[in-house]
Amino acid sequence: MSAANTVFLRLEGLLQAWGDTSKFVIRRSMVAPTKSGVLGMVCCAIGLSRQAAGDRLPELNGLVMGVRLDRPGIRWWDYHTVGAGIGMTTAGGGLKTGAQGTLVTRREYLADASFLVALQGDTSLVAEIVGALARPKWPVFLGRRSCPPSVPVLARPEKGGTWTNPGTHAGLEAALAAVPWRPRSEGDPSVGEVETIVEWRPSREGDLAPDEAEVWYDTPRYFDPPVHEPRLVLRGSMSVVAGPAEQARPPAPPRPRADYRNSEYRARRALRLASDSGLCVFCKNPATTVQHITYRRAGGEESQEDLRALCRLCHDAVTMVEYGRGMGLDRIDPCEPQWRDDILRTRGEILRFRSEEGRCRALREAPQAVRREVLEESEG
Repeated sequence: MSAANTVFLRLEGLLQAWGDTSKFVIRRSMVAPTKSGVLGMVCCAIGLSRQAAGDRLPELNGLVMGVRLDRPGIRWWDYHTVGAGIGMTTAGGGLKTGAQGTLVTRREYLADASFLVALQGDTSLVAEIVGALARPKWPVFLGRRSCPPSVPVLARPEKGGTWTNPGTHAGLEAALAAVPWRPRSEGDPSVGEVETIVEWRPSREGDLAPDEAEVWYDTPRYFDPPVHEPRLVLRGSMSVVAGPAEQARPPAPPRPRADYRNSEYRARRALRLASDSGLCVFCKNPATTVQHITYRRAGGEESQEDLRALCRLCHDAVTMVEYGRGMGLDRIDPCEPQWRDDILRTRGEILRFRSEEGRCRALREAPQAVRREVLEESEG
C-alpha cells in the first residue's frame, strides 16, 4: 500500500478570518482559507516560531492546496482598539506621531463557516503534518487568535466511512470529492453542489494558465516580516454525496397535555363551572364544558384559574381562532375584550356552516318529490 499523499483539514468555527491585502485600519477577510493562514496553522502545530518557520516554508509551499466551501459563512464586521490611551511605539521604542490616543480598527470575519482543506504533496511531509495536527504543540486558530476552531482541525472520518485521513488521491479534485458533505443536523436538506477553490500548477513546462485563473498573493515566503508571493487558483464546483449528520436533532421538549380523565382535573373543572355559575363566560348561555387559557400546568396540576366555563358553540369558536393563529401553550381568555370580535365572527361562521350542512343533510334524506319541491321553492 502506497504512503498517503493527502491530508484533510476541517476548518469550522464561530468566527474565521483569512487575511486579505488590507490596510491596518480596515482588515478584510478572503472568502476561503488562504495558504498563508493554513501553513501558519501547520507551523503552530509543529511548534515553529515565525522566525524558525522561514526555513521550512520552501518545503511547505511545495504542497498544493484545495478548499471546499461546505458552508461559506456570513460576512460580519467587528471593531478592535489598539493603544488603550498610552500610544503606539515604534520599533526603536519611540512614540508614533499622532498615536497618543486609542486607534479603532474595523475587522471582517466569516461567521458560522465550514471549509474542507486538502493539502497534497510529499508523503513524509504529509505524515509529519498529520502527527502535528493530532497533537499540536501550540494552539491552532482560524486565521486570527480570537478565532478558535469548534471541531478538531484534523478531519476525522465517521465510523464506517469510505475515506481515510491521510489518504492517497490522484488530484485535489478527486480528494475533495472523496469526503462526504455532512449536514449539520438530521433532517437538514442536502446542498447537492459546493464551491471549490483549487490551486493550479502547470503539469508540464510551457503550460499556460486558464483565462479564468485568479491570482492570490497568499504564498508565504516569510512570516516575520510577512512577505507573500502569488499563486494561481481556479474556482469551480462539484457534486457531493451527503454523509451522516454531524449531530442528531434534539427531540422537542414534551408538551404538557390535559388529562381529562384525571380526578384532580375533574374536580377543578367542577369548581370552575360552579365559580362561573354554570354559565358561559362569553355568551351567558348554559355552560357545558371548560376551556384552557393556558396549558403550562396541564396534566393534572391545573388551577381553576387556568380554565373558563364555555358553551359548546363558544368553545368551538375559541378553539378555531386558536388553531388559526397557531397558538402554543398560552391560549385565548374569552373574558378579554380583544378577542370579542374574532370569537363573534367565528361563531357566526360555525352557525352558517351548521345551518347549510343541516339543510343539505335533510335534502339527502328526503324523498325525491319533496326534494324537488324544496328546490323549486328555493329557485322561485
